[in-house]
Amino acid sequence: MKFFIDTANLDQIREANDFGILDGVTTNPSLMAKEGIKGHDKVMQHYIDICNIVDGDVSAEVIATDFDGIIKEGLALAELHPQIVVKVPMIKDGIKAIRYFTDKGIKTNCTLVFSAGQALLAAKAGATYVSPFIGRLDDISYDGVELIQQIVNIYTIHGFETEVLAASIRNSMHIIKCAEAGADVVTCPLESILGLLKHPLTDIGLEKFLADHNK
Repeated sequence: MKFFIDTANLDQIREANDFGILDGVTTNPSLMAKEGIKGHDKVMQHYIDICNIVDGDVSAEVIATDFDGIIKEGLALAELHPQIVVKVPMIKDGIKAIRYFTDKGIKTNCTLVFSAGQALLAAKAGATYVSPFIGRLDDISYDGVELIQQIVNIYTIHGFETEVLAASIRNSMHIIKCAEAGADVVTCPLESILGLLKHPLTDIGLEKFLADHNK
């Protein structure tokens, strides 16, 4: 399973990359705004800066919601760097745009997916990644991990090559559950990845080893 970090913070991306387990990055307008990245030129340069840190795919999201606008923005993003994946919302014009980009050989990430039906359409259109938001589903008392399992099963049955990218990860247990469910990728904050390191018995065992060594 691939690990992507969901942030626009360059320091966190460098830390995750130095950790040796980072496969890519996902971003969105909210994450850009959180880092104070404003203005078209600065946002575009920030995407390039991210690509220069990591070796894997970097999802860059379009703002437009109409077909022509999505195509215009997507083509501009794709030209920035070979690692850019155009992130497109799950809407009618978004699916049309994904097909257009697929035919042009441009990678896509279909975002804001909340149902198996939406994921099926994204795969039919040729999306490189489909991003079910499991945390947001959990927030409204739906089982987000169950959706991951359902999508993985459908894709396996029908031989779709679209990768299931579990998004809206809230904690380390989400990562484990998504791994069990067969997700190809998880994208999450750095703290969720680092949380996988933690176990009280590890701390107790290390403390004992060090104490015995000092004796």
